[in-house]
Amino acid sequence: MLNDTLYIVVPCYNEQEVLPMTNKRLTVLLDDLVAREKVSGNSRILYVDDGSTDDTWNVVTNAASTSQRVAALKLTVNSGHQNALLAGLEAALPHAHIMVTIDADLQDDCGVIERMIDCYEQGNDVVFGVRRARKTDSWFKRVTARMFYRLMHRLDVRSAPNHADFRLMSGRAVAQLMRYRERNLFLRGIVTLMGFNSACVYYDRSARMAGKSKYPLGKMVSFAVDGITSFSIRPVRMVFTLGVIFLFIALCMLAYALIAHFTHRAVSGWASIMLSMWFIGGCVLMGLGVVGEYIGKIYIEVKDRPRYHVGATVNLNNEKTSTKNSTI
Repeated sequence: MLNDTLYIVVPCYNEQEVLPMTNKRLTVLLDDLVAREKVSGNSRILYVDDGSTDDTWNVVTNAASTSQRVAALKLTVNSGHQNALLAGLEAALPHAHIMVTIDADLQDDCGVIERMIDCYEQGNDVVFGVRRARKTDSWFKRVTARMFYRLMHRLDVRSAPNHADFRLMSGRAVAQLMRYRERNLFLRGIVTLMGFNSACVYYDRSARMAGKSKYPLGKMVSFAVDGITSFSIRPVRMVFTLGVIFLFIALCMLAYALIAHFTHRAVSGWASIMLSMWFIGGCVLMGLGVVGEYIGKIYIEVKDRPRYHVGATVNLNNEKTSTKNSTI
């Protein structure tokens, strides 16, 4: 609808190589949507610089200086992909009816944004961009991603399989999202948890146009742990169950040792005892690690520190440039 203002929120971290191509494609797309009256002429592309150390901020501010369709927001330090998305959504909320989040590398097909808008007009507050396949991923990433989604399902964490953070959300859905105050963010789980009417749009993911992935193995593992521990306490219950099983095994071993003693049978040597000790010790440490993960998250949450700090904005709310700091 012509009166609906669209903001395309693009988190950026050290994306100077890919941003010129990204901005060109998104600008052409937005101009076309405005020309065909799919969205309002006030619609914009909002780049969120997540504390980049390269020339990302200069690239986006130069783009904003040449086009009123481009806005920019700068975080003072790197706050993480999820926080950058949240900062962009919050900044866009007062000005937009619908918001689309998409990564700067445009591996997600921005061409399906129009189909997302069509789904929104049919009454859906959330529209997920879902990959048809993961052909551009390595074998290792495909297998681990499949394992992750299956594990999340078994832990009763609702999420759309093969959906990352490419989605459309209505203004009222984003407003409800802002009510979630946790610091350990897993947005794809929170958005599903809210229960708004939703739809899926399927697309083929392309290869990165330039630059390097900002999600190496270490970050992917950390992200997966955040997703699991933010939405399920089953790992703690599994540790308790494991403890009960080990206690039962220990009682069986005690019974066996007593029988061996009274029947004068030889008892196994120290090797088996040492192996058992190492095994049990490792399981205990693993259990402590799981519990410690939850305690650490509690520690982070109770401090209630700001999730990010905004250092500057450009072309947001029709202003030229603002450098007034703000936090949330």
